[in-house]
Order: sequence, then C-alpha cells, then structure tokens
Amino acid sequence: MTWAPAAIIAADKVSFYSCGFLCLQDTLFDARGRHYFRSCYIEGAVDFIWGNGQSFFQACYTKVTASVLGQGGTAYITAQGRESESESTGFVFHSSAIIGTGPAFLGRAYRNHSRVVYYNTHMENIIAPLGWDAWFNVGHEGLLTFAEVKCYGAGANTSARVKWEKQLPIQELRKLIHVNHFLNQDGWIEKQPPS
Repeated sequence: MTWAPAAIIAADKVSFYSCGFLCLQDTLFDARGRHYFRSCYIEGAVDFIWGNGQSFFQACYTKVTASVLGQGGTAYITAQGRESESESTGFVFHSSAIIGTGPAFLGRAYRNHSRVVYYNTHMENIIAPLGWDAWFNVGHEGLLTFAEVKCYGAGANTSARVKWEKQLPIQELRKLIHVNHFLNQDGWIEKQPPS
C-alpha cells in the first residue's frame, strides 16, 4: 500500500463546500495553509487526513474503511504534522460525524506537537478504545494536543482512552472551536465568492 492522495492542498485561505474526497491511504494531504471545509465527505483507511494544515472541518462526514485492510487491520483517521508549540496549525472537527468500519484511531502523531480536536462530533462504534496513537512520539506524549470535547455516540466513550489525551482549559478550547478565532481572524472566508 502506498500514498494516493485525492487532493493536495498547499495554499492559504482555501475553502471547500459539499466536496467529496475518496481514497484508501493519505486521501486528503492537508499540507499547509488555512483551510475551511463545510459539509464535506472524506473517506479512507490510513492517515487519510494528514499534513500540517490549519484546518476547520464543520458538519463533515468522515468515513473509515478499515474493512479493506483485512482481518486485524487498524485505521488511522488523522496524522497531523504540527512541529512546534508556536505553530498555529492543527485539525479541528466541529459538529461532524465519524462513520464506517473499524477499528479506527482518531489520530496518530505525525510530528512532535500534533494537534487534533473533535468537538460535538458523533462517533459510531468503530473507534479503538485507546483513541489515539503517539506513533514516533512515545515518551513525549505531553507535547501532543489530542482532545475530544462534547462528542457523542457509541464510539465516543473515553473511559479507556490514552491517559495523555488532553483536557483543554476553556480559554484554549474557545480559541480552537470557534472558526473566527482559529482560522478566520481577518474574515477571509466571508470575502470569498458565495458557495
């Protein structure tokens, strides 16, 4: 298996509305820049939303296809590549849904300061109990920002999650889960042509 992106996004201030991205591995290469996704559909099995973009996914469907990996195959939804605490990058999933076949990890750390937040997201019963994988960052998990807030559904049970999953202070959480604070400080989304 090798990477086969459906899209590579390496520009700043890009938005997608009601778009679909389908592949198996590395479906959406969210390389760099600020990106807004609304009502989109993203499907894959291995690191299928990855890169070091600063991206906000609102009302999006993420479909995991772990079943194509064969018996014992495990899927990974995200592999975010934030390299330092000073970078503003990360992936935020707001009011979205995770569906499909599992088991699937919500994400694994592609770089030392990976940041992924799921907020108010419905999760089917396909999420691996641990939820997250430190990958190459074992021993440095405290640098990672992986969080779930107000998520629901059978896969949102956090009782067996990794001990280092973040409980974000309310001030930090607000900066991440509001699109205007996290992504759209200069109003670039509204300045684009209507969807």
